[in-house]
Amino acid sequence: MRSQKCHGRVMITLVGCTALVLAATGTAQAGGHRPDPARQTLAAQDGWASEGAGTTGGSAADATHVFTVTTWAGFRAALAAAGGAPSIIKVKGTIDATAEGCASFEAPGYDFDQYLADYDPALWGLDTPLTGEQEELRAASADNQKLGIMAYVPADTTIVGVGKGAGIRGASLQIKGVRNVILRNLTIEAPLDCFPAWDPTDGATGAWNSEYDAVVVYGSQHVWVDHNTLTDGRYPDSTLPSYFGEIYQQHDGLLDIVRGADLVTASWNVLTDHDKTLMIGNSDSAGADDRGKLRVTLHHNHFDGVVERAPRVRFGKVDAYNNHFTVTEGQKYGYSFGIGIESQLVAERNSFSLPPSVRAGTVLKKWKEAP
Repeated sequence: MRSQKCHGRVMITLVGCTALVLAATGTAQAGGHRPDPARQTLAAQDGWASEGAGTTGGSAADATHVFTVTTWAGFRAALAAAGGAPSIIKVKGTIDATAEGCASFEAPGYDFDQYLADYDPALWGLDTPLTGEQEELRAASADNQKLGIMAYVPADTTIVGVGKGAGIRGASLQIKGVRNVILRNLTIEAPLDCFPAWDPTDGATGAWNSEYDAVVVYGSQHVWVDHNTLTDGRYPDSTLPSYFGEIYQQHDGLLDIVRGADLVTASWNVLTDHDKTLMIGNSDSAGADDRGKLRVTLHHNHFDGVVERAPRVRFGKVDAYNNHFTVTEGQKYGYSFGIGIESQLVAERNSFSLPPSVRAGTVLKKWKEAP
């Protein structure tokens, strides 16, 4: 089946089979020469991140600012050692921000079984926010995890995987308030929130709410995210337990671009097996930060088995082309392109592989405040 549908400024192509093949490494140049991915810069006219001075990351790093890391501690030390100079951080093998497990973050006295007993809706109800010792200890434990897994990326930095199996597990990479960052060639497993918060007032029956996105671009400019795999990895939502009749949600987003972030290109990535996938603008009330910004290009990405937000856009000017979306029979699926307040999304030459149970129109969702 092949058809076209237009919705506002959105055009998509639906196909009945996979039509896009994604490369696993950087694109080879003419004559078979492959540039060093650590020194490679974003090509001219390659999306919003190529505007103006472009995006070069740490390509100009001198020898003292090229680091090869194999552990989480080494990775964070390399970020700290960048010192504002152009830097390249090469990730070799898989580094794990939570290798010691959730117990290493627990505040003394926190007991999850006691937490469940204290806040059982049959006793606590669904109208009152949580208070008391176990909620305070849960919050303290969550603060410990936050300190342990967040890594802040400085300006003029390239982070690149080298060799087979290069990746980062359980971390939240914060590209916050900086310029000129490149993130390439990594398998990034989304962090698992060890201490989700139960909110009895969230919806009709309460909900578990989690924190920690895998990658956050917050108030930053000129960012290139390229040839990565972002995934729930070992902990898909299908394996998560339920408590109080609700899934014990331990994941937030894969890639969020928010709070005045601008001039971002995400290319040749695989985003797979996740629910809330890619958000561009995180609040309808953030117009003061976001209006005129959030200019993002998405091209040649594969959204495989994701539920929604691929992307969800507020305020931004987003172009999405040559992306492939795969939905399998029986998977949970909400939508792909989400169009919200003051947003402009131009989508063309994208392909969708949908099972018979998913209507073509489902791939688009428009909120009432959208243009």
